[in-house]
Amino acid sequence: MKTFQLLAEGRADLGKKAAKGIRKSDAIPGVLYGGAETVHFTVTQDAVRKLIYTPEIFKVELTIDGKTYNAIIKDLQFHPVSDRILHVDFLEIFEDKAITIEVPVVLDGLAEGVKQGGKLSLEMRKLRVKALYNNVPEKLHINISSLGLGKTIQVGELSYENLELMNAKNAVVCAVKLTRAARGALAAAKGK
Repeated sequence: MKTFQLLAEGRADLGKKAAKGIRKSDAIPGVLYGGAETVHFTVTQDAVRKLIYTPEIFKVELTIDGKTYNAIIKDLQFHPVSDRILHVDFLEIFEDKAITIEVPVVLDGLAEGVKQGGKLSLEMRKLRVKALYNNVPEKLHINISSLGLGKTIQVGELSYENLELMNAKNAVVCAVKLTRAARGALAAAKGK
């Protein structure tokens, strides 16, 4: 997992009024929890931009007033109209404690069904996994070479070493859907 350095300033003023003032100064209020104590802090919009607007996952080295914590992003709140970041929650991570995090999915290979005229559809871009953070991969690779026309790959069919998949077992990750041309070719093949 890649590491992201983030500098933050601690804050003592809590509550709605204080958070509103922080946002007016173009900063974001945040909370770090999961450790011995809950730490409240502020970060700038520019500091977290490359961390938030990316499909990749990062371990964050969060430095608040000189003290460094290892953390992951747990929750983000956006303004409903302007899409500005309103609040960010971080979860402190430890080497001996399992975390739950969403990991991006990558499809490897060319599906048999696509060669026959089907259309590949990625239904779930990320899967939720539970593992020690040292065991969490940057991406989950799924081999789709043997996926035929009208076939799917479900979460229950997947397994990874040292990872527990938390999504529903019958949730469809990817599928090869029949196109109109593929249906016609299939019907012509059956008619012969």
